[in-house]
Amino acid sequence: MIYGSINSEFFEQQAAVLPKVLCEALHYLKGLDLAAHEVGHFPVQIGGADMILQVMDLTTSPRQEHDPEIHRKYVDLQLFVSGGPEVSTFFVDGGKETVREDLLDSPRDILFYENRAETAKIEGRVVMEPGSYAIYFPWDVHVPGQCDEDGNKDYRKIVLKVPMAACL
Repeated sequence: MIYGSINSEFFEQQAAVLPKVLCEALHYLKGLDLAAHEVGHFPVQIGGADMILQVMDLTTSPRQEHDPEIHRKYVDLQLFVSGGPEVSTFFVDGGKETVREDLLDSPRDILFYENRAETAKIEGRVVMEPGSYAIYFPWDVHVPGQCDEDGNKDYRKIVLKVPMAACL
């Protein structure tokens, strides 16, 4: 998992150390008017790779309402646009979690693990605010959409689905 900000004075260095296609994807997102972009799913091509751009308006909610998720074919590049904040937790997939729903062979490329209270003991935590991005690789289990101690908040987030094969 990688965390950074497109507004950071170190953005160029942060992006430069990533695989070329992820660097190009971050620059692509930084160049869009994300606040004005319509909500939905859109095919895009960046750096010669076919990707899926998801623009979502959501509301945060308590951690217990979110199942841990993982993807295998795509890297999730999540960019927080406005509102919130959104708390996102993550942990490394150690192969010990119990599958609740497996949609990896569907176009969604998503698997949900059972939501267990014990997982909170091993989760890392990031707070997503405007300009923040998180990159989740296929081994990074993540639990996005959580509210902070101030309660539920509306927010806009972009998820760019980058093919893992394009990163290798």
